Amino acid sequence: MSTQIFVNLPVADLPRSKVFFEALGWHFNPQFTNEQGACLVISDTIHVMLLTNEFFQTFIPGKTIGDARKQIETITCLSADSAGEVNRLVDAAVAAGATIPREPQDMGFMYSRSFDDLDGHQWEVVHMDMSKVPEQL
Repeated sequence: MSTQIFVNLPVADLPRSKVFFEALGWHFNPQFTNEQGACLVISDTIHVMLLTNEFFQTFIPGKTIGDARKQIETITCLSADSAGEVNRLVDAAVAAGATIPREPQDMGFMYSRSFDDLDGHQWEVVHMDMSKVPEQL
């Protein structure tokens, strides 16, 4: 069995966040979704648990939830099959209310774009053409 990843993100408004991520073409696993959290399925091995701030807090005793609009600890990066798919996903995010934190990056062998979701979490979508990767970066 392949190792799966479950990224856990705090969200201020779970129903609104669900609508946002569904607009990107992803879906939720109803078996692991309730009023406290929702299991966003990105692929067979990548899931994001969107957790209400109150529920998220139960996993981090003694710590506080940071404001992702002001501080950042991680960037969630996903691969895409093409530069067109990078654009499709980021454009869908913007249409659903995301903001763009930086300009697209095109390194010839790698193309990437970023967006900040409704809670300020930064996502990056990358396409790499392995046949064009230089021998040494």
